[in-house]
Amino acid sequence: MSKFWSKVVHTLTPYIPGEQPKLNNLIKLNTNENPYGPSSKVINVIKQFSDDTLRLYPDPNSEALKKMIADYFKVNINNIFVGNGSDEVLAIAFQALLKHDRPILFPDITYSFYPAYCKLYEIDFKIIPLNESFEIALEGYLAPNGGVIFPNPNAPTGIPLPLNQIEKFLKKNNDSLLIVDEAYVDFGTESAVHLTQKYYNLLVTHSFSKSRALAGLRLGYAIGHQDLIEALIRVKDSFNSYPIDRLALVAGIESFKDDLYFKNICQKVIATKLKFVNELASLNFLVLPSGANFVFAKHLSKDGKLIVSELREHGIVVRRFDKPVRISSYIRFTIGSDDEMDTLLKTLKLILSA
Repeated sequence: MSKFWSKVVHTLTPYIPGEQPKLNNLIKLNTNENPYGPSSKVINVIKQFSDDTLRLYPDPNSEALKKMIADYFKVNINNIFVGNGSDEVLAIAFQALLKHDRPILFPDITYSFYPAYCKLYEIDFKIIPLNESFEIALEGYLAPNGGVIFPNPNAPTGIPLPLNQIEKFLKKNNDSLLIVDEAYVDFGTESAVHLTQKYYNLLVTHSFSKSRALAGLRLGYAIGHQDLIEALIRVKDSFNSYPIDRLALVAGIESFKDDLYFKNICQKVIATKLKFVNELASLNFLVLPSGANFVFAKHLSKDGKLIVSELREHGIVVRRFDKPVRISSYIRFTIGSDDEMDTLLKTLKLILSA
């Protein structure tokens, strides 16, 4: 049927999501999901949401959710855009804000959806290599560009970029847009959200999937100057004016109401991560600094591909990337519950001692 494909389809290399294996008694540490689940208040509001209002379309502007987010971050409601997962928010941002004459810039090791979006929307791009320590070096992004995007903390490395470096870059790069993708920011990285009130060319995106434990619901949002938000809304309303369903709206609102639970589970993940990092180091792993809910590490003598394979034989799934080659020896470990991480460590010790 390829003769019916649009020209651009032939050139696409789609993003490959983390595996969702259908195995019993699996310890799943490969897609950075939260081990603790959403707040009980979120679960309760979902259970109660079973009346005939589902026959009605949702609010096309998601006003109640946007107001909740705006109040939480102390910004104006006109500074908020919501979408069906942060991936959709990013896809809309690429189309609405990054399609210019000059190439956009992003790291060579980063979220692999970025080049996929560029190919889909036919956006020219240039990759900027991470430095030898796998850090984003912002001086390399000061060349003329059509926009800059990177995650903070970066993925899959997990390394956070200090906020003062981001602000310093914004002062120098004031003629194009900077998008900071903060999907993992709540696990030990300082957010740039407040800088959106100072720099009109900054857009920050967040996800409900990680720290708010709602990956199965699909919610994300962006915060930025109202001119940027208007562009996102124009694109959104040109192909889907109702992206957020009624159930997701009430669950998202309840998630922000239960701030204590949100902060508690983030701190639990951080505490588990710190303990796990120390244990990995004692097992002869080189571990990169992490401001996320995962760690990126390689063993100094045993092949990473072999470790991943042997972990799977023991019912533990983690993630490894074949490309770029310089990270192929690294393994990305999602931080699970304390029990899951204890089992992982015991299994690693068994594998490494064989």
